[in-house]
Amino acid sequence: MALIVQKYGGTSVGSVARIRAVAEQVHALTRAGSQVAVVVSAMGDSTDRLIELARELCPDPDAREMDALLATGEMVSTALLAMALRRSGCAARSWNALQLPIDTQGPPGRARIEHVGCEQLKKDLAAGVVPVVAGFQGRGENGDITTIGRGGSDTTAVALAVALKANECQILTDVDGVYTTDPRMVPEARRLPVVSFEEMLELAGQGSRVLHLRAVEFAARYGMKLRVLSSFEPGPGTLICEENPNVEAPVVSGIAFNRDEAAIAVSQVPDEAGVAHALLAPVAAASIEVDMIVINAPQGGRVDLTFTVHRDDFKRALELTRGAAAQYIGAAVAGDDRVAKLAVVGSGMRSHAGVAARLFETLGAEGINVRLVSTSEIKISVLVSEKDLERAVRALHAAFDLGRPGAV
Repeated sequence: MALIVQKYGGTSVGSVARIRAVAEQVHALTRAGSQVAVVVSAMGDSTDRLIELARELCPDPDAREMDALLATGEMVSTALLAMALRRSGCAARSWNALQLPIDTQGPPGRARIEHVGCEQLKKDLAAGVVPVVAGFQGRGENGDITTIGRGGSDTTAVALAVALKANECQILTDVDGVYTTDPRMVPEARRLPVVSFEEMLELAGQGSRVLHLRAVEFAARYGMKLRVLSSFEPGPGTLICEENPNVEAPVVSGIAFNRDEAAIAVSQVPDEAGVAHALLAPVAAASIEVDMIVINAPQGGRVDLTFTVHRDDFKRALELTRGAAAQYIGAAVAGDDRVAKLAVVGSGMRSHAGVAARLFETLGAEGINVRLVSTSEIKISVLVSEKDLERAVRALHAAFDLGRPGAV
């Protein structure tokens, strides 16, 4: 008997009608002989509405109370889905993070799962009861309810699947798999039947929003197979798993992009040891994540340093960088929050030359200026002006022939 953990996102449980449809899907899976545990997100945009309510009351609400508030969205979904399953004739029980418990560590809003208590869930499964678990939340060291960041229900589902030793963790959403790029931007984009953990980590890290990055990291660490499926239409979806050593990987599997980027450039600082640390340390101390970093070749004993941050952190990071750069006479700081990052990703890049050349040739032919570049074994990322992003993605998708099945 297969044990499957399914996670349904907010759009999948966004209304009473959708919850009924999910209940029927889960019930059908149990009737076919599988054991099923379900993780759910909050309904539709209810998390955003809760945030708006809090900010109407207080522009800077207390982090602990925000976690207590936001965790209620998933609790509503679990209870409603359990009711719908029971009404359809399928035994079910709802669970929240305090009841199981799902133990976490870390600050409010960004807690990390440390342990999943699944003894009660195992009893439910053995008795033919479908456990419906609230995603996105945990129990902190002091017993408070915590949240694990936006998109964290994916991580809850993977952690639960690992704890239960499930055969597969299925992420059901409003798309039917992982595509070569966003099909809303490039109609020729095609669904990928299989993606390696390594490729999915790069795609998620570079902006693909199909799966939460932490969920992919968790799955890769424990070898838990993931499958992205549509909750609206039947289909095989995309399997994310270990790379098959007997199958030659495509040179480029997909193109990911992220509009939420901002660049900060510090020019004319001394070419001395410790300068980069002095500039970036205040940004790191403010828990602002730095993505791409480039330092140019020194000229006349001076260098320029450019780095990127999330657009939401731009103003704060710019202020901190200006403060740090003030100690260097002649240094100047400039910022640009109208940039975007795109990346070409593929395991086959390890053994094939010419990917970078084709990328720069394609962008050059389109008159698109590349501001920053970063690479790994299976990825090349570039920073471009936001106004050029869509044109760049379409051109590269065509240049690497990604609309054709089996293309490399």
